[in-house]
Amino acid sequence: MSNLINQPFTLPCGVTLPNRLCKAAMTEGVADDYLHATARHATLYKRWSDGGAGLLLTGNVQIDRRVLERPGNVAIDPAPEHGDAEGMAQLKAWAAAGTANGNQLWMQISHAGRQSPRYVTSEPMAPSPVQLKLLGNYGAPRALTEAEIFDFIGRFARVARIAKDAGFTGVQIHSAHGYLLSSFLSPITNQRKDQWGGSLENRARFLIEAIRATRKAVGADFPIAVKLNSDDFRKGGFSHEDCLVVVKMLNAETVDLLEISGGTYEQPKLLGHTGSADTAVSEAPQRESTKQREAYFLNYARAIRKIATMPLMVTGGFRSVEVMEEALQEGVCDVIGLGRPLCSHPDTPNDLLSGRITRAVNFEHQLKLADSGLFSPTSSVLPLKLLNVLGGQAWYYQQIFRLADGKPADTKMGILKAFSAYYWDEITTARRVKKAAKR
Repeated sequence: MSNLINQPFTLPCGVTLPNRLCKAAMTEGVADDYLHATARHATLYKRWSDGGAGLLLTGNVQIDRRVLERPGNVAIDPAPEHGDAEGMAQLKAWAAAGTANGNQLWMQISHAGRQSPRYVTSEPMAPSPVQLKLLGNYGAPRALTEAEIFDFIGRFARVARIAKDAGFTGVQIHSAHGYLLSSFLSPITNQRKDQWGGSLENRARFLIEAIRATRKAVGADFPIAVKLNSDDFRKGGFSHEDCLVVVKMLNAETVDLLEISGGTYEQPKLLGHTGSADTAVSEAPQRESTKQREAYFLNYARAIRKIATMPLMVTGGFRSVEVMEEALQEGVCDVIGLGRPLCSHPDTPNDLLSGRITRAVNFEHQLKLADSGLFSPTSSVLPLKLLNVLGGQAWYYQQIFRLADGKPADTKMGILKAFSAYYWDEITTARRVKKAAKR
């Protein structure tokens, strides 16, 4: 049986991926004070391009500088008071570095919605004024007006066109993880009574219109991907059954790759964790063989595969070549997304493709604030469980910073050091960004 991870794959638009491995989207946090791309993006993505993945997805590039996922996001916003709002020269340098080895580089386009921390914005935006109550870190959002929804649809398309002009070879529309488009899909966060709320068809309207506008902006031969939750894992939220219906809707659109993920900030299944037990839903039963595997969302992808007519990508937990190959050979997905292993070992794709290793390095077992006591990973207290999730994230972010500075990863870095360094950087960067916006 041939080794599929090494094989090229041609998308519906005609573009061919050199192999089946993708560097999944991970927020970089290395933009400048004006939210432009920087030389650190070019250094980082040249390193990942050298790493061998056929496709690189950027971290989420925001369409609205007022509402960020974090202060170091790149934002492409038509705000005339900021002069060169696009930062085109920097975007071109980023794109050139990220495609240096003939691989694809797609810009992930997003709006943070209500999931924008207090130290970033005092007024998050959402379909309805439903607040994210998590460690007191998120303000009450205001509901978008219909005029703003239409404006944001246009912004998704505009940013995609800018990405194409800058040399990015595709885009991904982010409609997962509880960000703005994802929050429109959920009946918990979308309580609107107009054409953008109520029925699932109405709740999906924003996503569908954003895809259509984007396709019109970039043409038929430019890849457009969508990232979609297989399930929000929240009681009363966007369910797996809802996902299957939305996938049927997407079949009628020109989507070149559908990435399957899951969870929101309340239920961070994308990170392999469960949030509050009070809001969690029971997960779909998994085959025993799947439980022994690493991939979080593979069982959900099986059901989606039966419906989807576009190629599928699954991200979350893949570590061994054996599991990757089995998923590809079975046709459950067409592309394998890898994230965290590439933060500490950016050559992981080349090593897997060449057979030098059969399993990506995994540091998850050691990334806890403490093995016992107050920050126990088994704690039933939600804030303490979340601190462990955030501590692990901070460690990987610090590795990204090092790669962006041209340094090797520091795999011996302590989790407490990473945690404190990351959040100090977040606060100080947020202050600089706010100061720059007032100039």
